[in-house]
Amino acid sequence: MSILVNRNTRVITQGITGKTGQFHTRMCREYANGRACFVAGVNPKKPGEDFEGIPIYATVKEAKEATGATVSVIYVPPPFAAAAIDEAVDAGLDLVICITEGIPVRDMIRTRYRMQGRKTLLLGPNCPGVITPDEIKIGIMPGHIHRSGRIGVVSRSGTLTYEAVGQLSALGLGQSTAVGIGGDPVNGLKHIDVLKLFNDDPDTDAIVMIGEIGGSDEETAAEWAKNHMKKPVVGFIAGVTAPPGKRMGHAGAIISGGKGTAQAKLEVMEASGIKVTRNPAEMGTLLKSAL
Repeated sequence: MSILVNRNTRVITQGITGKTGQFHTRMCREYANGRACFVAGVNPKKPGEDFEGIPIYATVKEAKEATGATVSVIYVPPPFAAAAIDEAVDAGLDLVICITEGIPVRDMIRTRYRMQGRKTLLLGPNCPGVITPDEIKIGIMPGHIHRSGRIGVVSRSGTLTYEAVGQLSALGLGQSTAVGIGGDPVNGLKHIDVLKLFNDDPDTDAIVMIGEIGGSDEETAAEWAKNHMKKPVVGFIAGVTAPPGKRMGHAGAIISGGKGTAQAKLEVMEASGIKVTRNPAEMGTLLKSAL
């Protein structure tokens, strides 16, 4: 079993005719059951055309009606990406995965407000996507490092997702699903949402939770886990600051009033019963010791 996606998921690519959309759709189709899973693309200027056999429709609604797809992945440029999310939500899809980085915060605030009361779940934006190993990959994750198994991974950081997965696979610990939630300040699924899904998944035995400085999402998830989590969780917080004049990590990495630091997050996680490491090279071994 898995969370969010599996071999039966049917996917629409929004932005399939752009260079990025084409490249990653091709990579995802070549992974596991991808040829059966990726069934449509959307470009309002190119309906009736196709990308390597994948039919292109003018709207998400038309693509859904024609193919039965329930998930979309978005590679649309930043100025238009929030509108692409809106279109997928209006079409009633179950899940929207937005890979696009650099969407204006104001656009995402408006989109999140419009999503209230709707059934669609949003993963991202500015995320690497989701993968259920040996079944389906949606997004930009390197499929070859993943192995099918019973460890869940949820992370704000794309590269640390890959690091954790690589360590787990090297230790013979496969993954049930790996979820990159992205680090933008206004996004969809949070750590707590994914922990709840893993907690209810009978085929996930333990979870690696990776956070970043800024915000309070990790603390919120940890406090929930303290009272509700039935499975071991190990955690790491990326807390490296950038040199002067350089952009610091994700757009969501904002520390305010002494809150949101790596140390503060780790302390709350430890107090909540989550085993933590301050060395990212130890995530895999820490998880193995917690089993």
